Amino acid sequence: MERARRPWLVLIVLCLGTFAILLDSTIVNVALPSVITDLHASLDQALWVVNAYLLVFAALLIFASRLGDMFGPRRLFTAGLALFAVASALCGAAQSPGQLTAARVLQGVGAAALTPQAMVIIQAVFPRDRMGAAFGVFSSMVGLAAVSGPTLGGVLTTYLSWRWVFYVNLPIAAAGIALAYAYVPDIRTSRRPRLDLGGVLFATAGLSAVVYGVIEGQRYSWSTVKYGITIPEIIGAGIVLLAGFMAWERRHREPLVPLGLFRSRTFAIMVLLNVSVHFASQRLLLVNSV
Repeated sequence: MERARRPWLVLIVLCLGTFAILLDSTIVNVALPSVITDLHASLDQALWVVNAYLLVFAALLIFASRLGDMFGPRRLFTAGLALFAVASALCGAAQSPGQLTAARVLQGVGAAALTPQAMVIIQAVFPRDRMGAAFGVFSSMVGLAAVSGPTLGGVLTTYLSWRWVFYVNLPIAAAGIALAYAYVPDIRTSRRPRLDLGGVLFATAGLSAVVYGVIEGQRYSWSTVKYGITIPEIIGAGIVLLAGFMAWERRHREPLVPLGLFRSRTFAIMVLLNVSVHFASQRLLLVNSV
């Protein structure tokens, strides 16, 4: 098949789309002082411009991965990129902190829909002997997006406006969508997996609680948030829900996350390293922005 002979071109398209959503996790930090001034936002409101995106993005990843299995990874990739572009335009046009935060939530939904699909497509189009090199290139792009975000955000905010840290996503998304339909294969499997609503609820609620606790912990001095509920209790509840998720998945015939993968030492170490790197980079960028 012609498309299978051009896997590196497919990889470029996937990198382009993923670059846009990863860039947006860092580029906004530099623009926060301008957002506070222009929209008369409080510091808490400005921080939620960053945190709302990260929270929704993290919470919906597992759910979006299963949707990709059900409807096709290319369809979810392009739909997520299109939603991300629309949300970026709404972010740029926001006239209040509330509007901007709501648009950032929508951006997070689009980013979550897009992100898991790239891995699936890479595994489908690359032969096993080149898959390591493909994932290496893809991981390098992740690092490039993290490094480029603050620099590009500073240039756009200084010479144009903070709104352009969002508008810059529009041409990238448009190119990614057009190239995806032209070059990325429409991968489908013969079986149609079920949604596993119980697993989705456990995973989404657990991830939301843990990520919220980590994001808001410093703000509340790792103490009481509201109604006597503390940050450690929120994180603990999230961990309990994630433990429930693993127990549920162990008994489910079509698990969202096959737990057997973690028997591979290489896979487990890579997951742990990725979590550590992303957590450290996001906290460092947030501290520097404040």
